[in-house]
Amino acid sequence: VQLQASGGGLVQAGGSLTLSCAASGGTFEMYTMGWFRQAPGKEREFVGALVWSDRYTSFADSVKGRFTISRDNGKNTVYLQMNSLKPEDTAVYYCVARQGSILTITSRYPYWGQGTLVTVSS
Repeated sequence: VQLQASGGGLVQAGGSLTLSCAASGGTFEMYTMGWFRQAPGKEREFVGALVWSDRYTSFADSVKGRFTISRDNGKNTVYLQMNSLKPEDTAVYYCVARQGSILTITSRYPYWGQGTLVTVSS
């Protein structure tokens, strides 16, 4: 499984940004796909994830109500829509995938894309 993330950039606080993660090399009906992030000097943390089969989503408390995740089945792509961005959302965002249900632990995701940097200016 290969994951290709894109869409990072610089945005002002209060703005919006959408990240994309294109997946290849597998069939994803039994997968969970999601996002982690790592801010400078901090540990990598769970952001949110989506169960491919039923589109069930789960988010970290810090982004709940501001971030959403959706998928495009035909493109094997998952999107992280980020609204009302805050400076503390600044981080490198990583697309991840695993077979099975949503978990929030980094070690339970065997597939990782390259990171994409999101910078939110105040």
